[in-house]
This record gives sequence, C-alpha cells and structure tokens, in this order.
Amino acid sequence: MRGVAVAIRGLGLLLAAIIAISVLDVIPVSAYVTQGQIDRLREEKKEYERQKSEVQAKIDAYEFEHLTEMAKKEVLDERITLTSLEIANINEIIDQYMQLIREKEYEVFLAQNREEDQLQKFRSRVRDMEENGIISYLEILFDSTSFSDLLARIDFVTDIMRADENTYISLQNARKETEDAKADLEQTKAELDEEKIALEQKEMELQEQLEEAHELIRQLEDNIETQSQLREDIMAEEDRVQREINAAVEALRRQQEAERLRRLRERQAQSGSSGGSSGGGGEWVSGTGAFSWPTSGTVTSGYGPRSGGNHQGIDICAPHGSNVYASDSGTVVTSTYGGGYGNYIVISHGNGTTTLYAHLSSRWVGVGESVSKGQVIGLVGSTGRSTAPHVHFEVTMNGSRVDPMTQL
Repeated sequence: MRGVAVAIRGLGLLLAAIIAISVLDVIPVSAYVTQGQIDRLREEKKEYERQKSEVQAKIDAYEFEHLTEMAKKEVLDERITLTSLEIANINEIIDQYMQLIREKEYEVFLAQNREEDQLQKFRSRVRDMEENGIISYLEILFDSTSFSDLLARIDFVTDIMRADENTYISLQNARKETEDAKADLEQTKAELDEEKIALEQKEMELQEQLEEAHELIRQLEDNIETQSQLREDIMAEEDRVQREINAAVEALRRQQEAERLRRLRERQAQSGSSGGSSGGGGEWVSGTGAFSWPTSGTVTSGYGPRSGGNHQGIDICAPHGSNVYASDSGTVVTSTYGGGYGNYIVISHGNGTTTLYAHLSSRWVGVGESVSKGQVIGLVGSTGRSTAPHVHFEVTMNGSRVDPMTQL
C-alpha cells in the first residue's frame, strides 16, 4: 500500500509539473521582469523631468525673449525632445508592467493550485474524522496490550493529531498566499493604470509644445520683411552642411584607405611568416546602391524650386515619433542638431554617395557607427525650421545633391 501511495503522489507531482510547464510556455523567458527594472526606468523619468525643468527655466527667463526666432526654436525643440523621451520611457514602463502582470497572474494561478491541493487534503481528513469519529483514538489506546504498547500508541495518536493541525495550518497559509498574490496583482494593475494616465497627459503636453514651436516658425515665415533674409540663411546653411558632409566623406575615405593599407601590410607580414594569408578581419559597411524609403508617409514637398529658393530634398510627412530607417547600408558621418535641419543624420554609403535625414525628434545612431539598410536610426519629428512632423530626405552623389525621387 505504501508503494501505491508513493506512486500516486509521484503521479500528482508529475501532473502538476506538466500544468506548470504548459503555463510557462505562454510566457516567453525574455518576458520576466522585476520591480527593480521598473524602478530604474522611473529614475530615468525623474532625470528627464529634471532636465526639462532646466529647459523650462530658460524659456521663462527674461533673456529668452531677446533671442532670435531660430534660437528660441532650438530651446523649444530641446523641451520637445525631452517630452518625447518621457513618452518613450513611459511606454517602456507600460510594456514592463504588462509583462509583470502576466507573471503575477501566473503566481496567482500557482497559489490557487496550492490552496486547492491543501483544501482537498483538509476535506479528505475531515471526511475520515466524520466516518471514524474521535472514539477511534480511544479504541487505539484501549487496544494496547502493555504499558510500552500504550506509550507507543499515545505517540501514534499524537502524530495523527499533529498532522491534522499541520494540514489545517497549511490550508490557512495557502489561502494567505493566494490572497497576497491577488493583492499584489491588483496593485500592479493599479500602477499600470497610473502610467497610462501619465502617458495621455504627456502626449497632450507634447502636442501643445509642438503647436507652440510650429507657431513660432509660421510667424517667422509669414513676416514679409524677413522672407528674403530667411531664404539667404537657408541657402547659406545648406551650403555649410554640404561642405561638412563632403569633408566628412573625404575624412572617412582616408580613414578607410589607411585601414585597408594596414590590413594589407598585416596580411603580407603574416603570409611571409606562415606561408599563408589571414581572413583580413571585418570590412567597412558599403551601400547596396539601391535606396529604400526612409519612412512610411506622403511626399508633401518635392525636390527643386520652392518659395523663391531651391528645395534640396523631399519632405515625407509622417506621424511624430514614427520610425526613420537607413535608406541603405553605410557609415554615419554626422549626427547632430543644426539650425534649420534640427536633429539630422548623414550616412555615407560609399562611392561618394550620402543620404541626409532631418527634423528628427531623436537620433539613435552616432558618428562612426555602421548601419544596415532598413535599420531604425531615429524618430520622425519637427525640430529645426519645420511646421509639421516630417522627414526631410536628401541624397548627395559626388558632392552634389540630386533628386531623391530618382533614386527611390
């Protein structure tokens, strides 16, 4: 009988393990998070709030009104960027909470199973007591054949009573574990709801900040007295940026050539000493020569004459915060904030070809980084001289800008 009881218990444990594994399959290993991870994200949010307070102090200062419009726009863009980072931070916290809730739900599931298991044991023992009654304990004692047998039977009865007490205590503990797990789950859900409310507030705040920044540029562009100077400033800035791009591409070419020669000498040295040749190590990333769209959207302004000037790229309208992708593989030669372009990135694809992505809300790659075609390099924004979220996209070949539409 003892062997049968052990076998049944083993089967029960096996079934419990199968249930646990089936539930675990629903939750990917990567989904497991801790409250500590969420707390670290909240610390990041506090830092963004601190930085934004500093920017707001600049805006509220008397000196702000004496800045040029573009200098004001740069400060407003800085505030918008921080608000966008706050939104991204809150979205990440929400994702963490969603995963944490799944884990908490699993903990409740396990606690309920343990409680049910203890409840069945308790019910089984109660049924035994109802069927046999307390008199069975007395019968065990009265059936003793000697004093030593009586002592042994007393110990046996004591063990049974202690086991009954432990069964009841285990049931109470299991119930408390279930209640605690449920309370913890509800608390986590409540914290998630708070983050969702905070997200809505930040998104409204971002829209207000964008409108304020856009209005500043609209007023600047509507001022007839400044139109001529504005066009001259735009042309001068475009020329400056193009010179910087050409210089960066030439510097990258020299760097790549120096690296190529170094590897060649290294291979020759290894060949002379070992009679063989090495693999040569990693290679510089070059473009495929076929460009893809940097974001999903509608072209609102093409390449060529515009408002008495010459539009050097195309504008692709897209929602604020949408992904911006590398149009082709290459190496980042510029990643900065610059006047009318706002946040912009330039990628060199080799053979004197570059692409430029401007007005980004944030930049995800830095100078010197290699990027692959289709890789996210930043997010759509409205920084710089812009009155709506979009990506200003330029293509340069051999030092001169060309119509991007002919390359896409």
